[in-house]
Amino acid sequence: MNQFSHVMPRQAAPELSVQTLDGGTWRLADQAPENFTMVVVYRGLHCPICSRYLGDLERKLADFAELGVDVIALSSDTEERARTAKSEWKLENVKMGYGLDLDTARNWGLYISEGIGMTSSGFEEPALFAEPGLFLVRPDVTIYFASVQTMPFARPQFAEVLGATKFVLEREYPARGEVVDHTVAQAAE
Repeated sequence: MNQFSHVMPRQAAPELSVQTLDGGTWRLADQAPENFTMVVVYRGLHCPICSRYLGDLERKLADFAELGVDVIALSSDTEERARTAKSEWKLENVKMGYGLDLDTARNWGLYISEGIGMTSSGFEEPALFAEPGLFLVRPDVTIYFASVQTMPFARPQFAEVLGATKFVLEREYPARGEVVDHTVAQAAE
């Protein structure tokens, strides 16, 4: 049986480090957002849904910044593919990381797919790539929110993420899904 890890709310986020298209190395541990770092994992250049999804993110970056949320979009794509995506998808302001290591993706609970050929976007899928995920990480580098998909469809919509972020900040809403061993919690009742 395969071991599959997942991130847990209120627990330390796994290490995360990627190269960015602006020429630097982005490390989660080095981030200092006012409220959250939002890590958006996209499938890669081959994914037409990712194009629309990151386009929507581009339009909402200022709204996230107003809420104290720093944003990075990253994938397991190569630098060349990430540059092509940034250019063709007209992403001027989204910080983009590339080369997400698949072992790191697994540590984040992301699903990995095998490429199945050419997509409707006209680009070949890589041999292996990470499926989408969205994470909100607190300044203390603990997980607040996590959503992972096995498919490119039905991702959290950024308008809803904005609304939810505003709500949780106004009400100091705690991270949920934090129970590690439900049998101990049930025994205590």
